[in-house]
Amino acid sequence: MAIDLRHLRYFVAVAEEGHITRAAERLGMQQPPLSQQIKAIERELDVRLFIRKARGVELTDAGRALLGDARRILENVDHAFDTTRRTARGERGRLCVGLTPTSPFHPFVPRAIRAFREAFPQVFLTLEETLSNDLVEQLRNERIDAAFIRVSVTEPEGLAVTPLLEEPMVVAMPSAGVPARNDRSSDKAVQLKALADQTFIEYGRPYGTAPNGTAMYDTMVNACHAAGFSPRFGQKTDRLASALNLVATGLGVCLVPASVQRMNLDGVMYRRLTGAHRPTASLSLASRRGDPSPVVRQFLTLVTKAVKDFRSPRD
Repeated sequence: MAIDLRHLRYFVAVAEEGHITRAAERLGMQQPPLSQQIKAIERELDVRLFIRKARGVELTDAGRALLGDARRILENVDHAFDTTRRTARGERGRLCVGLTPTSPFHPFVPRAIRAFREAFPQVFLTLEETLSNDLVEQLRNERIDAAFIRVSVTEPEGLAVTPLLEEPMVVAMPSAGVPARNDRSSDKAVQLKALADQTFIEYGRPYGTAPNGTAMYDTMVNACHAAGFSPRFGQKTDRLASALNLVATGLGVCLVPASVQRMNLDGVMYRRLTGAHRPTASLSLASRRGDPSPVVRQFLTLVTKAVKDFRSPRD
C-alpha cells in the first residue's frame, strides 16, 4: 500500500482527536474501516504511530514526528488546490488594462478599476496609458488584456468593443486677460463656429501619422467642419496634459471631454459648447473577442455591470 493524501488526512484526524471513533465522525466514515486504515499505514511504514488506550489513542514518538510533516503537506496541498480553483474562477492571476490619456478623468473609470481591485485583491493589476489606436494594437498583440478607449473601432478584427458612456466635449481656452468674475465661469457657453478664428492645439495624434488617425483629433476636426470651418492648427502634442499647458500659455484652444474639467490648471478655463453641432466623446471597453482568461472575463463582467449602476444611480 502506498501512502497517499487520504491516508495522511486519516492519520491527522486521529492524532488531533485522540480517539478513533471521534475521528471517524469527523471524517464522515465508520470506525472499523478507519481503524483498519491506521493499521495499514503503520504496516506500510513499519512503525507504531499510536498507543492504544482504554479511552482513546496516544501518539508515539514516531507518530509525533509524522504529525508535523503531515500537517505541512496537507496545508501545502490545500493551498495549491485553493490557488488552482481561484485561478480558474478568475480570482487570481494578472491583468493589464489600457487607458487613454483622457479616460482616467471620467469618474467611472477609476471607480470601476477600484471596484475590481476590491473584489479581486489577489489579481495583480497593472495600467498602461497611451492613445486609443495604440491600445487597439496592443490588444491585438496581446500586450494588454482590456482597454478603455475613446475611438470607435468599426472593424474590430478579433476585438470586442462595448460602448460604455457618452459625454459632451468642451473647449479649453486661455484664461489670461479674462476678468476674474463670471466671464471665467464654465457656465458661460460659446458656439463652436465662434472659434473659427482661433488657433487649435493639435493633440491625440502621434507625430508622423496620417490625419483622421485618432478619436480626439477626428472628433475635433469633424465638429469644426460641421460648424462650417476648418480648424487652423498650431502647436502639436500627443498628450492631453501637454495640450492644456499649451492652452495655458495662450498658444491656442482645444476641445476636450467634459470630464477633463476636473483638471484645474492655472491659466485654463473651460466653456460649454452650444449650437447645432456639439461634439461628444465616447468611452468604450475593448478586449480580445473570446479571450479565454477567467481574469479578463471577471473584469469585463464587473465593468459592464458597474456602468449600468453608474448610468442609473440608486437613491
